[in-house]
Amino acid sequence: MNSLLWLRRDLRVHDNPALVQAIRSGATTALYISTPLQWQQHHMAPIQADFIARHLNMLKQQLASFGITLIHLSAQCYNTQNKALRLYCQQHTITQVFANREHETNEMRRDNALQDASFELTLFESDILVTRGKILNKQGQMFKVFTPFKKAWLTYVQTNGIECVDTPNQHTSVHPAESGTQTSMQAVPAQAFQFDYPRKSSKAWPLSHQMMTQVLPLFLQKKVQDYTADRDFPAIKGTSGLSPYFAIGAISPRLVATQLIQAQPQVLFDTEHPHFSWLNELIWRDFYKHLLFHFPTLIQGECFQRQYQHLPWLNSMDHFNAWCQGKTGYPIVDAAMRQLLKTGWMHNRLRMIVASFLTKHLLIDWHWGEQFFMSHLIDGDFSANNGGWQWAASTGCDAQPYFRIFNPILQSQKFDPNGDFIRRYLPELHAVPNKAIHFPHNYLKQYSKTAHYWPALVEHKQARLRALDFFKKGSQMR
Repeated sequence: MNSLLWLRRDLRVHDNPALVQAIRSGATTALYISTPLQWQQHHMAPIQADFIARHLNMLKQQLASFGITLIHLSAQCYNTQNKALRLYCQQHTITQVFANREHETNEMRRDNALQDASFELTLFESDILVTRGKILNKQGQMFKVFTPFKKAWLTYVQTNGIECVDTPNQHTSVHPAESGTQTSMQAVPAQAFQFDYPRKSSKAWPLSHQMMTQVLPLFLQKKVQDYTADRDFPAIKGTSGLSPYFAIGAISPRLVATQLIQAQPQVLFDTEHPHFSWLNELIWRDFYKHLLFHFPTLIQGECFQRQYQHLPWLNSMDHFNAWCQGKTGYPIVDAAMRQLLKTGWMHNRLRMIVASFLTKHLLIDWHWGEQFFMSHLIDGDFSANNGGWQWAASTGCDAQPYFRIFNPILQSQKFDPNGDFIRRYLPELHAVPNKAIHFPHNYLKQYSKTAHYWPALVEHKQARLRALDFFKKGSQMR
């Protein structure tokens, strides 16, 4: 039997069940099929495309140690991706394809369309801690609020654990890439990975191997115990930095969670444990993945809270452009947006602040922000991004109603008290004293004749009252 490993968002050799089965079946080839048109439609960030390419180049060398040659084919979208796979399998008499499952709508349709193929497609779970459909309420339905989901999740894992497959044994026999393959798709040498897609350098982020051997052990040994205290302060490096690797499957969340639980087994039973806050973030990630599985209309842009489906957003293009460029006149918002534009990443606390500002202060449709984030984030992941934006806009799965409106000045004072983060990304405010930096307009008007900073788009108190009225009336619309 000729078999093939089909790589998608699982660019790793550890905890990769499809790879394990492919090796057991004697597979000598792995295939990655890039889809730049699909990426464009999904608003993939150029920095994430570069991150994928770098990991594919590393993975090529890693797979070679298992005797597997990595081939890259370039298609355009999922339809032509399937054509490329069918043709490749036909030309090389492939009868068995192993891959890890993807649960988004287009991805599931792509896989279902291969049911009549000349090969058997076997799919595995690999990207979440608990398989979708396993965490249900007493009525056999998905939880619509996080806290009861978390309690059920903990109960399930206490009983069943987290499934994690071992990395196969390596050997040095490397099978050369097959030559002479001609298809209607463009065959690309695996070592090049030249995607027909915009690229932005991701070299500030180390490859997953370095993260797993150097950064992650240090985090689990020392920094995770301070995660609760440090995670909300963007001026310090208090988070794990793993989200970009989870997003492309370069690091397994199951392996990371297993390592945490093995080191601190009580973390599953004590939510006050100092390490639990970080495990809680992994549970949130599972929650959003499960939501997409049970409520696929979320992928089509629908609000989870249907009463907000037809809110009459103001959608000022001038205000949206100012938000995108970090020119709102609120330093914590502007510094966060500058961080995103410069680095391709944004601190999680800041994501909540800027999302609340866009949807509540400016009354701009959360879909606009969701798309902008995806087009810039190195850790762009649809489920987490959609869940976060709907949480901020009060249209998603949340027990807190629409009147949660972050005050960006108070948030800045609390989580960047000395303005260290603000000054890092807004150097024009470097001379503003700490007390004034969170909303410096009066200070600049009185004491500075040269410093230039953008006027505030809206006044907070007025914007808050306007948002309360907007959502109250909007929830009554049908």
